Amino acid sequence: MFTIKFTVEAEQQLRHLKTTKGKQAPFKAVGKAIAYMKVNLRHPSLNTHKFDEIQSPFGGDIFESYAQNKTPGAYRIFWTYGPSRTEIRILAITPHP
Repeated sequence: MFTIKFTVEAEQQLRHLKTTKGKQAPFKAVGKAIAYMKVNLRHPSLNTHKFDEIQSPFGGDIFESYAQNKTPGAYRIFWTYGPSRTEIRILAITPHP
């Protein structure tokens, strides 16, 4: 079981989804994905994989997990381990370009 922590930016992005009209479906999908992440990062619907574009603030790797799939502008969750291996730090919650 992992502890989930949010950066200020990710917390703001989640709050924006929650409070914006028409964003209830992505908000629900992100919540479900985070629940899966707490217990099983290898859950098939997450499609978790390493994201090589940027480096973690803790010196490790950055990962991308799917909150939605096969949806225009599907939401993704970018995260890293840290600072301990039992903690997941969510860096960003953004729509796929």
